[in-house]
Amino acid sequence: MNQYATQLGEGRMGKLIAAYDWTSTSLGSLETWPAALRSVVELILGQRHAICVFWGPDLTLLYNDAYAPILGAKEEGALGQPAAEIWWDVWNDIKPFVDQALSGEGTWSEELPLVMTRNGFPEQTYWTFSYSPLYDGGKIVGMINVASDATPTVVAREREAALHNEMIHRLKNTLAVASAIVSSTLRNASDLNEARTIVIDRINALGRAQDLLHGDAREVSMREMIGVALSAHIDHPGRIDIHGPDLTLAAQQAIGLSLAVYELATNSVKYGALSSDKGKVFVSWNWNDAGALRFVWRETGGPPVKAPVRKGFGSRLTNSIVAGYFEGTAATHFHEDGIEYELEGKLKPFAAG
Repeated sequence: MNQYATQLGEGRMGKLIAAYDWTSTSLGSLETWPAALRSVVELILGQRHAICVFWGPDLTLLYNDAYAPILGAKEEGALGQPAAEIWWDVWNDIKPFVDQALSGEGTWSEELPLVMTRNGFPEQTYWTFSYSPLYDGGKIVGMINVASDATPTVVAREREAALHNEMIHRLKNTLAVASAIVSSTLRNASDLNEARTIVIDRINALGRAQDLLHGDAREVSMREMIGVALSAHIDHPGRIDIHGPDLTLAAQQAIGLSLAVYELATNSVKYGALSSDKGKVFVSWNWNDAGALRFVWRETGGPPVKAPVRKGFGSRLTNSIVAGYFEGTAATHFHEDGIEYELEGKLKPFAAG
């Protein structure tokens, strides 16, 4: 091993560079490297920041230990290879910066988006990096690349922005529902005392639904949501029969359906199956692989049922507003032995966070 190879040190990349057969590249054997190349290699090996060098007519790659993770699975066999062969997946994106540096003008890019396949599959990444020309005898013979993986920072910022937007959207929707509850209840109630009671009950139901969506939650268990919505109405075991897979609902769908379930249960306690000792309620739902949901509320054993003469906010909530959350349809059928409510729609995707 010659003196220069010894100078490369005991670090991982120093040993790999010293042991590499450079005669197979345009750089030639280690002993013939010009002083400029030797100096820059020694420089990058002593740095803890991710740095690589592209040198010679093929822009042959040399790099330090901190740069190795940037290569990912490409690192095996990357040392001593031309830049265009190593970074073929992003070469068209970075070529303008390469040309600029080789013309004598340094570059700076901040959080540049690049779709890389360094690990065998496409992945969206973001990079803050600079290219600076390298000289030997007054001529540009390559460039040095100082890089930083900005992907975690960008992803975290985008996630924070998405959460912020979701919170604003959720608040607006909640305020809109609350406003509709108040205005419609006042319009349809027979007196202020009745209106006050109904508004408080409905707003409390809305609050319980929101409790399931605390913090940055974007999804909620459908079974848990139905349980919370029914909690004030299940006085005796066996009165309400619940069947269905434990699906997850997007936040706004959960709020909408919980209000509908609460409304149905409230009406059942006042006028329907739950107002009778023998009445029962059957709640069921199913869905298919296409994301189509069918939800059914069926009452039996209660007082004789008649379709209402006037449709109030409760009907509009269950048949129109909730259906809109699911981009589907809903209807209430008034059978002689009890009502049946059917909702069909789509389960909206939620962000995994």
